[in-house]
Amino acid sequence: MAVVLNHTVVAVADKHAGARFLADLLGLRVLPEAGPFVPVEVNGDLVLEFDDRHGATPGHYAFLVDEQTFDALEERLRRDPSIEYGSGLKQGWDRRISRAGEGRGVYIRDPDGHSYEVFTVAPV
Repeated sequence: MAVVLNHTVVAVADKHAGARFLADLLGLRVLPEAGPFVPVEVNGDLVLEFDDRHGATPGHYAFLVDEQTFDALEERLRRDPSIEYGSGLKQGWDRRISRAGEGRGVYIRDPDGHSYEVFTVAPV
């Protein structure tokens, strides 16, 4: 069996708000609360468990998505001026989408300071 990341904890200020932000952003499903966690199903192998018991600790999470998912994400970002996003770390939150190479990519900052990187072609 290959090594598969099954779940990880995302430390946030409000577990329900943190889970809903990511789920709405990427069209994911929030699962029923499990103990102290609000899980978000990323795919059949991975669940992110949002936990607010110890406050927010910003992290970086990168997602490879298909074109349709990215299209929906891009539309949401354009409609919601409260979401900070940008084309790359050096450009800051410039509200642009990166179109380098064959794919598209974007960095998004959530209300707790987490950086979500979303791209259509895996970086090499």
